[in-house]
Amino acid sequence: MTHYMDFEKPLAEIEGKAEELRALARSNEDMDVTEEAAALDVKAGAMLKELYKSLTPWRKCQVARHPERPHCQAYIDALFSDYTPLAGDRNFADDHAVMGGLARLNDKPVMVIGHEKGDDTKSRIERNFGMARPEGYRKAIRLMDIAHRFGLPVITLVDTPGAYPGKGAEERGQSEAIARATEKCLQIGVPLVSVVIGEGGSGGAVAFATANRVAMLEHSVYSVISPEGCASILWKDAEKMREAAEALRLTAQDLKQLGVIDRIIPEPTGGAHRDANAAIAAVGRALEGMLSDLEGKVPAALVQDRRSKFLNIGSKGLAA
Repeated sequence: MTHYMDFEKPLAEIEGKAEELRALARSNEDMDVTEEAAALDVKAGAMLKELYKSLTPWRKCQVARHPERPHCQAYIDALFSDYTPLAGDRNFADDHAVMGGLARLNDKPVMVIGHEKGDDTKSRIERNFGMARPEGYRKAIRLMDIAHRFGLPVITLVDTPGAYPGKGAEERGQSEAIARATEKCLQIGVPLVSVVIGEGGSGGAVAFATANRVAMLEHSVYSVISPEGCASILWKDAEKMREAAEALRLTAQDLKQLGVIDRIIPEPTGGAHRDANAAIAAVGRALEGMLSDLEGKVPAALVQDRRSKFLNIGSKGLAA
């Protein structure tokens, strides 16, 4: 069953009517609804294009959070071969919100790391809705160290509302773990490329996305805080999330203009959840392109490239 967002209600009605007609035809062989259903399909397609032609920042947040949007596991299954998961931080536990391991992208060995939100109630609870604890970031640090030691490019797939803010996580050094992961991103002498495939929330995302090349899917978002959190702080009213989303400049288009990201990956009309295979293939092409840009660079040049990129963030937008 398709999950429709609030702004897609008119579309849901049209697509629902088309499906009702087809259901009637299936139950009555003498009924021919081909033309009527096709006309509704055309109308729905035109409405879908119009809806997604100029999404507001808040609507982009809704699309980025869509429950049927492909998550990290789907990308790993489709794009990588010989994936061997590595678990644990060698200190406390294995955090299921962060997954990663050795793999091959087009037969080239890489280390892939990403946030995983889960696809149903059970897996979402197991994965903590993609919100990593300190051990998740320490696992990522361990995997980046392995990649550095063996000269493997690192690919990170970002999709998190933010790091988990629970009492236990804070007691185990959440802030320190995030800072160490960000530091490790800046230190490793191998290519590091990152794609925001859904939500990129706060330091929990920065700890994976401090990369040589950063890309975002067209309708993904990346910000220092969620619109609801921002609205609660600034206006003491979480319902002002639409205004907060506008102010945060969290869309891929805004962040490309500011120089925070390097490329925008187009999504299928209606978002990645409408055609997961096409979205995943587009991300695969972007990863290949970004890694190709960095091919042949020596470790010192890769580290300097990364540091310069983040020291210059925002200057492009300010100059404009």
